Amino acid sequence: MKNKLVILLTIALMTGFSAFAQTTPTKIGYTNLEYILSLLPDAKRIESELQTYEKQLKSQMDSKVAEFEKKYQDYEKGKSSGLMSDVVKADKEKELTNLQSSIKEFEETAQSSLQKKQVSLLEPVLDKIQKSIEKVAAANGFTYILSTHADYGGSAIILYAKNKDEDISNLVLKDLGVTPPAATTPGTTGGTGTTTTPKTTPTGTGTK
Repeated sequence: MKNKLVILLTIALMTGFSAFAQTTPTKIGYTNLEYILSLLPDAKRIESELQTYEKQLKSQMDSKVAEFEKKYQDYEKGKSSGLMSDVVKADKEKELTNLQSSIKEFEETAQSSLQKKQVSLLEPVLDKIQKSIEKVAAANGFTYILSTHADYGGSAIILYAKNKDEDISNLVLKDLGVTPPAATTPGTTGGTGTTTTPKTTPTGTGTK
């Protein structure tokens, strides 16, 4: 008797779910985060701040490298002159080794610091975009919104979409107070192909 009740209840639930699925059509849309971000005023501000911070790090790195090169040249001159004692020579070599280690450590720290800086600048903007996507999706009756943007080496969720009307990217831009380019419709493989977004890989902080 108990088993029969379980079976009947399972059938009833399945029937109810099937009826719900049939009466509630799924509407799927898509958007391109890279395209949206590239057209926001925040993108230029973030890029500018990252470039300024990167230049500061590079300046410090260049200073450390210049110090090492000068001390190394002085060491070579002293050694070739034959006037450098073994004690002084050992001390100079130790100093050069420490400088090399300091440069390597600074390079690693600088790259990590630049990445953290980028994340801290992007997070509030991406959160704002996410909230706008949710708002636009709800207002237009979408059940799901997928992404066409491949993030950090990953693959885009959508590689092709026949119906461009399902792309809500421009609606999101309008919601964020940005007028989309008149003759631009973001594609499903990375937007317009001509936009620029803040860099995701730190450069310019390496040793010479």
